[in-house]
Amino acid sequence: MTTTWDELPDTVTTFMTALDAREVDRVLATLTPDAVVTDEGHDYTSAEQIGTWVATAASEYTYTTTVTGASVTATGVVVGQHLEGDFPGGVADLHYRFTLADGGSISQVVIEP
Repeated sequence: MTTTWDELPDTVTTFMTALDAREVDRVLATLTPDAVVTDEGHDYTSAEQIGTWVATAASEYTYTTTVTGASVTATGVVVGQHLEGDFPGGVADLHYRFTLADGGSISQVVIEP
C-alpha cells in the first residue's frame, strides 16, 4: 500500500534523516539490539559495525537525496530514494527495505537499487 512520508513509522523517518546527517546515535536508537543493515551486499551486524557504516558510508561524496515513494508491505516498509551528487555515475535510485519488530523498532534494513 502506497503511503506518504508523514504516515511512515517514526523509526523509519528518523533512521532516514539521521543516516543522511550521519547521526550515529540517532540511527542506532531506531534499531533492535540484533538488527542487521545490508548495504552494497555487506551485512553490518553489531552496533559498532552499524555505527561505523553510518559515520563513513559515502562520506567522501557530496550528494542530495529525494524520497521518491514509500509503501507499507506485509513485512515492513519500503522507501525509495533518489540521489544526485559527485559519486561515480552521479545519479542513483535506491530502495530501503525495513523490517520492523514488535514495538516498531527496526530489525533489518536492506539497501539496494
